[in-house]
Amino acid sequence: MENYPKLAHDIIVGLAAAAEADPARAVAFQGAPGAYSHQATRELFPDAPTMPCFSFDEALEAVKTGRAGRAVIPIENSLHGRVADIHFLLPESGLSIVAEHFVRVSHCLLGPKGARREDVREALSHPQALGQARKRLRDWGIKPVAFADTAGAAAKAAELANPGIAAVASRLAAELYDLDILAEAIEDADHNTTRFVVLARDPETPKADGRGLMTTVMFEVRSVPAALFKALGGFATNGVNLTKLESYMRDGSFQAAEFYADIVGSPDDPSIARALDELRYHSRWVRVIGTYPQARARA
Repeated sequence: MENYPKLAHDIIVGLAAAAEADPARAVAFQGAPGAYSHQATRELFPDAPTMPCFSFDEALEAVKTGRAGRAVIPIENSLHGRVADIHFLLPESGLSIVAEHFVRVSHCLLGPKGARREDVREALSHPQALGQARKRLRDWGIKPVAFADTAGAAAKAAELANPGIAAVASRLAAELYDLDILAEAIEDADHNTTRFVVLARDPETPKADGRGLMTTVMFEVRSVPAALFKALGGFATNGVNLTKLESYMRDGSFQAAEFYADIVGSPDDPSIARALDELRYHSRWVRVIGTYPQARARA
């Protein structure tokens, strides 16, 4: 954690100690305290100790080794699509998705105490956050400056205590680093939302509680003509709704694609069981990553 500003590092030390004292309830996330992953974790598990991790690998490893009971990981954003590397890390981790959560990402312009928006000349943040507030920053004449993450940028702005240098980050980051909120909801698109998933060592029997269920699967099609058409045919003939399907290449082979898919329903449903059987027949491998309650209803 030496790469984080001192203010963030000091908070991390305290959070890590609390998580170490209660690993079964601890929830790991990637980023500095005040990151949107931290916000998602607190919304999902308000009473649990949280464990900041420098990388996604570190957060997943904490669950695999029992240092944390859960991990909350972003998987896709409404503006920028899938989160890099997650589709590779999920099947390799051996963990199961047990829940999902959506966070409306609302950026704030944060400055040191007493600063005014008119004083700000530079804004630090993660490049994605800066891109999401590009028009507003340009209109205000504020130069965007890339930083490792949003919460770390807030900690750095607090450390510098320069009224001309602000950060683009969350309201939670303002609370943690004692910064003034100079402007709220500065993102250019009002639908800016990130979907998170909760990962655990073992799958759980989902309780829909009146909500529908989702199932996430990953698979690799065989390297034959019309492989994907054949593999997905069972979903069409059995009336199964696919809400997400993404392909990606591994190891630069360019021979056969791997796919990530979200399905409405559970493998316990006969129609989905039949569709998965057909998918397995036409694929080299299929892995069910988890079945969990919908956080938002799918049509």
